[in-house]
Amino acid sequence: MSKRRREAEFQNEIDLNKVYCEKKPVKGLLHSCLSSVSGGTHLRQRGVVGVLCSSLLLSGASGIMPGKTTTVVYAADIEKYTNADFAMDTVVSETLYTSGEDINIQIGEKLREMETTLLSWTDENSQISQLNNADGGTVEVDTDLAADLAKICQLSQDSDGAFDPTLGKLIRLWDIDGENPHVPDQSEIDALLPEVGYGKIQLDGNQVTLLDGCTLDLGAVGKGMGCDLIMDYLKTQPDVSGMILNLGGSSVMTYGEKPDGSPWKVALTDPRDTEGDYLGAITLDADQFLSTSGDYEKYFIEDGTRYHHILDPKTGYPVWNGLTSVTIVCGQGYLADGLSTACFVLGMDASKPLLEKYGAEAVFVDEDKNIYVTSGLMDKFELMKDGYTVNEA
Repeated sequence: MSKRRREAEFQNEIDLNKVYCEKKPVKGLLHSCLSSVSGGTHLRQRGVVGVLCSSLLLSGASGIMPGKTTTVVYAADIEKYTNADFAMDTVVSETLYTSGEDINIQIGEKLREMETTLLSWTDENSQISQLNNADGGTVEVDTDLAADLAKICQLSQDSDGAFDPTLGKLIRLWDIDGENPHVPDQSEIDALLPEVGYGKIQLDGNQVTLLDGCTLDLGAVGKGMGCDLIMDYLKTQPDVSGMILNLGGSSVMTYGEKPDGSPWKVALTDPRDTEGDYLGAITLDADQFLSTSGDYEKYFIEDGTRYHHILDPKTGYPVWNGLTSVTIVCGQGYLADGLSTACFVLGMDASKPLLEKYGAEAVFVDEDKNIYVTSGLMDKFELMKDGYTVNEA
């Protein structure tokens, strides 16, 4: 079946989002665009550092531009507002169903505020930046961040360090999504590995201390934390009946229901054909979070080898275990983000106890074009790409 026919099947589903990065195998070059399938609108958006971007494909949308809202009126005074924005260094897609005011702009503002006041490692006023610049001193953080760090450290422990929020210096060394992606010297990696390890994060209530030169980088869970923030905000908005929020394609949140009762559907990218047909689609329930980690999102190729952004905390090198992507579906945004990284590092078999512990479902894709789907998603996953085989994980 052609891609055009597949798009026709979802022509009334603006929530069928395919967000991907067009990666050219040229060192340091990452392209991105924001496209509307039926409307033909095409916007190229470059990130602040290097050329960082995502493409957002909105099936059934017409002429969507960042900051511009499209409105559709439903029965019972419920209106549908769609908006494209830019926050957390990525394209943000918002589809809101409400009987009240359009709050998409406020949602974008909340995401940007979280980035600048909490998550940024470059903004000296952010709490993460202040922790990293404390030179091992104890810093008092707000209650929400302290609670988040406790959950993040627990996930690190439960994954035996496969997910680790202290990889920041190694990430900067590789500079995979920056202006100078390169393979570091082994001596450089060896010098930084002793500063990596979630156990170096000391928590005592709101008091946080980073030991042995370690630094925090919450990029692997940042978009999921943003989704959690917006979920909490929507619960305070009685007029809102439903929403789908998509941050860069790798982190998606559903809230409530659509007026017509139809399901939320999210498309998955083929890791080895990001410009081609969708790999498949997952049906999500209300109040769920989806996150994907893949070796196709940020990478460069040197001497014929693909070096991607998902680093193994034990070696300091990109993970090579035969997987090309891992998608997680669960009930919390930070957890979906963190589990997708942890499970990519661990591999499918070693991930199963972790998924069971957190009540999460997953889709694993490997280099041999096998798709492994956990039991809770088998009836919610639809294969849309020829050449792949679906198996139960």
